[in-house]
Amino acid sequence: MINLSIFTLASAILLATRAVLAAEPAIIRTDRFVDLPAGERLFVREVRRADRSTEIHSVVLLIHGARVPGVASFDLPVPGGSLAADLAVAGHLVYILDLRGYGASSRPNTMEQDPSGSAPLMRTDDAVADIAAAVDAVLKWSGNSQVSILGWATGGHWAGAFATKSPQMVERLVLYNTLYGGTSEHETLGHGSPLEDPLRPGRFNVSAFGAYRLNTRASLFPAWDNSIPIPEKPAWRDERVAQAYADAALASDPTSDSRQPPSFRSPSGAMADSFELAIGKRQWSASALGMPVLVIRAGRDFWSRPQDAQALVDEAPQAGLATISDATHFVHLDRDHAGRATFLAAVTRFLDPSTIPPKGD
Repeated sequence: MINLSIFTLASAILLATRAVLAAEPAIIRTDRFVDLPAGERLFVREVRRADRSTEIHSVVLLIHGARVPGVASFDLPVPGGSLAADLAVAGHLVYILDLRGYGASSRPNTMEQDPSGSAPLMRTDDAVADIAAAVDAVLKWSGNSQVSILGWATGGHWAGAFATKSPQMVERLVLYNTLYGGTSEHETLGHGSPLEDPLRPGRFNVSAFGAYRLNTRASLFPAWDNSIPIPEKPAWRDERVAQAYADAALASDPTSDSRQPPSFRSPSGAMADSFELAIGKRQWSASALGMPVLVIRAGRDFWSRPQDAQALVDEAPQAGLATISDATHFVHLDRDHAGRATFLAAVTRFLDPSTIPPKGD
C-alpha cells in the first residue's frame, strides 16, 4: 500500500491547482430532484463548468455528514467555501446530495413531531438506499457508467457502506475524516459519552437524542474553534465562510425561524451509527472496497481517529492515506494555508483519471 502521509505533495501540484482556480471559469448550478417509490424525493445539486466543450474528467458525488446538509457543507457562495465549485473548475461534473431528513430532501413524518421517544431516523441502511437512488439518477443525467464519491465524516461511513454493496458503480472513493471502528475508544463519542445510554452500557442513548436533533448557529462552532490551534480564529478560518456555513445550515430547514433561537433539524440516525463505530462496532468491511480509495484524515480531527484511517488503508485492497497533520475536521472550509490547499490538491490529484491509483501489497 502507498501511504500518502509520507508523500509530500509536490509544490508544482499546488501551484497548478491555484493557477486553475485563479482562472475562475463560469460555473452553472442546477437543482434537481429524484423521486422515490414511496412518494418521497431527494434533492441533488449539479455543479459544472459553463463551458460544456471542456472535457469532463469524472463525475463526483459529494455526501454530507451527520448534521449539516449538502449545499451548506460543499457549496457556499463565498470565496473558499465551495468544494463543489473547486472540483468543477478542475474538470469534474459534481453532484451534491441531501439525504432524506436533510435540507431540501423529503423529511420523514416523524420530523414534524416531537422527537422524544422515537427511534433515530436515517440509519446506515436508509442512507445507502438514498445514495443508491442518487447514483442511479446521476449516471442517467451524466451518461457515465460509474461515479466517484467523496464522503465527509458520517458521509464517508455511508459512502463506504454503499460502495461495498455496489462496487461496480463506484469509480473512486474518498473517505474524509471518517469513523470506521478502528478501536473501541473515543474521547467524545464512545463509552461514557452523552451518546451512551447510562442505564444500558454499549447502547445508543435513544431517550436523549430521539428521532432528530435541533441545531442552533452557536452549536456549529465550539468543536471547530477548539481544534484551531491559535486564538485568532479568523486567521485560520475565513469568517465569511464560517457565517455562510451557519446561514446555509439554518436556511436548509424551512422551520428554523419557528424556534428561538432559530435551529435546523437533523436526523439522529447518524449519531447512533457513529456511537457504534466509536465503540468498535463496524457496519461494513473495507475489504469489499475493490475500487481505488483515498483516506484523508486531518491531524486535529475530533471525529475520526488515526486507528480508523489506518484500518481502512490496511483492509481496502487499493487504498492510500493522506494525513494533513495540522488541519481540522473542517479543513475543506478552512483557509488555504490551514490545510485547504493541501486537501484540494490531494483530492483533485486522486480523482484525475490519469493518476495511477494506489495498489495493495
